Amino acid sequence: MGSMTVFRLIFLVMFLGWLMIWVMLPTKVYKNAWTPKLNGKLNSTYFEGQGTNLLLFSFPVMFIAAFGCLYLHLQKNLRKPNSRSVVTSNRLSFLRRPALVMAPLGIVTAMELAFVAMFIALLIWSLANYLYVSFGHLHMHKQGEKVWQAKFRSVSLRLGYIGNICWAFLFFPVTRGSSILPLVGLTFESSIKYHIWLGHLSMILFAAHTVGFIIYWAMTNQMALMLEWSKTYVSNVAGEIATVLALAMWVTSSYRIRRKMFEVFFYTHQLYILYVVFYVLHVGVAYFCMILPGIFLFIVDRYLRFLQSQRRARLDSARLLPCGSIELTFSKSPGLYYNPTSILFVNVPSISKLQWHPFTITSSCNLEQDKLSVVVKRLGSWSQKLYRQISSSVDRLEVSVEGPYGPTSSHFLRHELLVLVSGGSGITPFISIIREIIVESTKQNCQVPRVLLVCAFKNSADLAILDLLLPVNGTPSNIPQMQLQIQAYITREGELPTEDNLKLLQTIWFKSNQLDSPINASLGNNNWLWLGAIIVSSFVMFLLILGIVTRYYIYPFDHSTGDTYHYSYYVLWDMFLLCACIFIASSAVFLFRKKEHAMEGKQIQNLEVPAPTTSPGSWFQNANRELESQPHQSLVQVTKVHFGARPDLKRILFDCKASDVGVLACGPRKMRHEIAEICSSGLADNLHFESISFNW
Repeated sequence: MGSMTVFRLIFLVMFLGWLMIWVMLPTKVYKNAWTPKLNGKLNSTYFEGQGTNLLLFSFPVMFIAAFGCLYLHLQKNLRKPNSRSVVTSNRLSFLRRPALVMAPLGIVTAMELAFVAMFIALLIWSLANYLYVSFGHLHMHKQGEKVWQAKFRSVSLRLGYIGNICWAFLFFPVTRGSSILPLVGLTFESSIKYHIWLGHLSMILFAAHTVGFIIYWAMTNQMALMLEWSKTYVSNVAGEIATVLALAMWVTSSYRIRRKMFEVFFYTHQLYILYVVFYVLHVGVAYFCMILPGIFLFIVDRYLRFLQSQRRARLDSARLLPCGSIELTFSKSPGLYYNPTSILFVNVPSISKLQWHPFTITSSCNLEQDKLSVVVKRLGSWSQKLYRQISSSVDRLEVSVEGPYGPTSSHFLRHELLVLVSGGSGITPFISIIREIIVESTKQNCQVPRVLLVCAFKNSADLAILDLLLPVNGTPSNIPQMQLQIQAYITREGELPTEDNLKLLQTIWFKSNQLDSPINASLGNNNWLWLGAIIVSSFVMFLLILGIVTRYYIYPFDHSTGDTYHYSYYVLWDMFLLCACIFIASSAVFLFRKKEHAMEGKQIQNLEVPAPTTSPGSWFQNANRELESQPHQSLVQVTKVHFGARPDLKRILFDCKASDVGVLACGPRKMRHEIAEICSSGLADNLHFESISFNW
């Protein structure tokens, strides 16, 4: 048994044990048998009422997160340079097939559906047991209160408990640099939908919890309790404020608002900071310890992203394509490794200091070791302003970045045939995949999948984006080793425009600045190892200082003054110490690693490489002429353009005769859903579907 297998078994045991605690939490056994014994041993004068929950709910996940970083570091080092991770067994491939395709949920695989069913079963089990235990020992909170009213209050309270279970998982999917997601085979981009699902579910439960209590107070003439901020129990006011903030975020996070008014969604969602504070003030320290791991890891990730964003990225050039898209090319550290389909978050302070937009990386780190490129489609107001700034002949543009984030392996290389279906700007993730396959195809004794790229565009000018399949520099002399076919569809034009109407590609080079630095991981080349060190040191520091404060400040206050320490102050101490310990540990490691970044930045020189001034629009117009670039000529030869037509996706996919066909789709939701339905129809068992999208 290898060391990596041992790691995985330890993680599995810890995770199953953590889940079992959640299963047992609402039962009578846990309340009457386990709790008294655990509290007697763990709730010492150093942690008082927090000891049990810190050990049972916080420690297992923090252990997995910390040692998961070590596991990912070792996995990265054990992998041979420029090697690919190939999955040879397809016995469980049916679990990755789309099982449900519908508008509210998007595309749900059989595995996701199974986990959703188990999670819903956990919520139902927890609610049923909470009510069973509560109804068995019903407590009357007011003299003359009726039994049904007490039961109504109990149901409303337990709905809040169930919402807290959702909160325990809510922040894991949006922790971009977390070690938890790669351990379970997820990426930040693919797990966004889980955050959305959990957000909807928790909001429904908390809304029912809030409305239920308001109805209960109205029925029992206790409406004054709505304004109560208790010294010895939960704060009702804090809960109401948290509910109002949550409602604002929930309403503005609908699909239509995200697509049409992104700024409204983005700025309203920044209320999450206040929401977390008032939510924790409402639930108290005991329940805060249950959901602490997700919040803890999110704050670590968010602060490291803040530190990384303070550095200005070195922007070398921008290519303005005739279709209106922009390719931004940055300098990067040669040691920065990322896989195809990774994403980079970009901020341009001159446009907006707060807005960060994710873009797919189109470059291959094996092909362009000191460059990193992303493509920006000119759609919304932010990208329109960026296009105007760049086209106005600026000599320097200040840009900050976060990332890159992406998969830990090139899983798409395992297929015999790869069908890439894109609509509009959805082609950008596939550019990095094709570039990576070009690199792999030049290696001896290396088998790569055959590639069929099916791309649909509105206008012929959009064909210019195919130019990005071949980078400016470092392109192999030819691509015959890679079996590539491109089927391009122009839906709104019947023929190619005349040569006079073709626009030229424009390249703009920016002046270097000593304050700019190459893009690198926030903690350098050994990012996972240093992230694990931050998690361990900050969590241990938090426990030590919390124990000292509780034992030598709070405990004497409770037992010597005869007064009760304010219930909300416990929570404020926990939140303050948690943030302080994370900031101290993260800042120390980041500043230590910053010296290495500075030395690497001095070694990397800006290389200005001339770029082509034509675009594929002119390639196809001049297909019979001698082309200057042999790679471009090879690309034209494998490309077929269809005007005034849409791709017949069912025919294209069913005509794929390979035994293992990977189908990747990126583009409009309707197109992705159509492809998912074709692959899940059962008419072709060789099709293995994967969707790439931020709007699920």
